[in-house]
Amino acid sequence: MIYLQLALGFVLLVAGGEALVRGAVSLAARLKVSPLLIGLTLVGFGTSTPELVTSLQAAFDGYPGIAVGNVVGSNTANILLILGVAAMITPMSLARKGFLRDGIALAAATALCAGVVLYGALDRSLGAIFLAGLFVYLGVAYLSDRENTARAAEIDGVSHIDALPGSNRMAFALAVGGIGITILGARLAVDAAVVLAGLWGISETVVGLTIVAVGTSLPELVTSVMAALRREQGIAFGNVVGSNIYNILGILGVTAVVKPIAVPPQIAQFGIWVMGAATLGLIAVVGATQRISRGVGLLSLGAYAGYIYWLV
Repeated sequence: MIYLQLALGFVLLVAGGEALVRGAVSLAARLKVSPLLIGLTLVGFGTSTPELVTSLQAAFDGYPGIAVGNVVGSNTANILLILGVAAMITPMSLARKGFLRDGIALAAATALCAGVVLYGALDRSLGAIFLAGLFVYLGVAYLSDRENTARAAEIDGVSHIDALPGSNRMAFALAVGGIGITILGARLAVDAAVVLAGLWGISETVVGLTIVAVGTSLPELVTSVMAALRREQGIAFGNVVGSNIYNILGILGVTAVVKPIAVPPQIAQFGIWVMGAATLGLIAVVGATQRISRGVGLLSLGAYAGYIYWLV
């Protein structure tokens, strides 16, 4: 029965990812904003909802290793696993100007996360700072994109999916419906994976960094893969960058404000350094080459396999 639940979760994830990408691209075309901005906001934040629900639930249940490890592990998986898979499908060409803004935001959020992990606690004042940073970033991203819509659309990737018939509401409903389906699929898959992990005797923090992190990142994986298959590079890349920024500033911020928690030492000893290295590597590669090639994707997948092997 548990394997049937796992399979059903994956089926819903694929269906939801397809609906989300179609609705999001159509909405970008109708609102005359770049696919990258939609990927950073609606898609990126929407697919991060499972991480938010999981971290809050873990904090209330007294599992700080899962609450924080979920975010750290998800961000690592987003860069090494998800962008690696997407790049293997379709190498990504990106604009230096657009990534400069988002790369700085990602680097700043990652540095804040590392500071909190090394500090050893998430309190309400830190949570408020994280949430304030998120709102500032969203405002800057929106204003910047609106001023450079034509240029952003040209560089970040012209949509290969025509706007769907109907109104903005229909496109928005399709995107939100896709998010809902992916969340349900992720929940089914994560619950099944956690049960299996318990049977195998894996520790709470390792479960948070691996199984729960990958499970709650399944919406990002499916969405980025679907976007890559449709050659929607802005959606695929923006989804990961937006999710990582939201995971840190939004999820840890909300969790800290609602339920302050202590950070397990194991995350400070290993997990946070891997996340930081993956983030710096992504920023360095894109900043230098403005693209993510299949070779970089293969290297990322190899690094993630080594990371999981070390943990487990």
